[in-house]
Parts: sequence; C-alpha cells; structure tokens
Amino acid sequence: MLGCQHMSTDHQPEELCEALQILRNEHIQLNEQKLDLFEEAGGIMKESSPEKRMEKLTGLRSKVEAFMTALEPHSQKEEGHLFELMASYIGRSHGPIVVMEMEHDQAKELISAFLKETEVMSGNREFVHETCKLIIEAYHVLTSHFMKEEQVLFPMAQNLLSEDEKERLLEAVRELSQ
Repeated sequence: MLGCQHMSTDHQPEELCEALQILRNEHIQLNEQKLDLFEEAGGIMKESSPEKRMEKLTGLRSKVEAFMTALEPHSQKEEGHLFELMASYIGRSHGPIVVMEMEHDQAKELISAFLKETEVMSGNREFVHETCKLIIEAYHVLTSHFMKEEQVLFPMAQNLLSEDEKERLLEAVRELSQ
C-alpha cells in the first residue's frame, strides 16, 4: 500500500503519511468544536441574568460532553499508538513526547474539572466565571498542543517512522475510528 509515501513540493510542507494525515484532519473538527466552546464560555461570563447564565452553562456542558466524545478517541490514537512508536526513537523522559502527554493530561483534567463542577448548576456569577475559565484554559492548552503536534511531532514522525510502523499506525488509527 502506498498510503504513506514521502512526497514534497517547493510550495508546501512535506506530505504526511495517511495515518498522520488522519490525525491532523481530526484537528480540524476538534478546533471548530473547541473554538465554539471558548466563545460560548466567554459569552456566558458576560451574561448579566443568573437564569440565562445557568441555562447557557447547561448548554455549554452538553457541548463539552460532545467535545470529549470526539477528543477521547483522538487522544487514544496518539497516546496508545503514535506516542509509543515515537518514544522508541526519541524517548519519553524528556522532549516532545513528555510534553505531549503532559498537555493531554492537563486538557483532560481541566475539562473533567468543568464537568465535575457543573454536575450541580448555579447561576451565581462567581461559579459561572470559575467554571467557564476551566474551558477557556483548556482551549488555550489544546490550541498550543495541536500546533506543536502539527508543526513538530507529525513531521518528526513522518521522518523517523519506518514504512512498516506507518502502516501499523494506520491500522490502529482506522480501528479506533470505527
């Protein structure tokens, strides 16, 4: 299978193999969702009515749950497969892999804290402000994280992984996409 060919042109960055391209493409949907969460959280913080704050916070919670449903399989593909393959080349005690894993954990902790805090809703301004700040912080962590993956980790993986490893990664990514 030629899904992981090594191609480049003068006008664009090196092409990624199919597995890495799938992971990068998943960032598109995740970026749209996280931007929506960020904007909604910011809007809720400006809401003057306690009733509307609570209503909008309930809606945000549903969107955050949907986001986690999309984020979790993506994280599993990276943590369980891509990071493992890369660690055999660059280690995991320092460098990109340890940073990537730390950022995954940090984003999940922020989102989990939001979900835990919003199990019982309140329209109290301070409560809304503190819970929405968790989503805003998760947005910033994930925005930086996705950029690092796309600009550093994915190109590094493209160059380091063997064709066999790229094919195994593709099989794992496809399996977790079903």
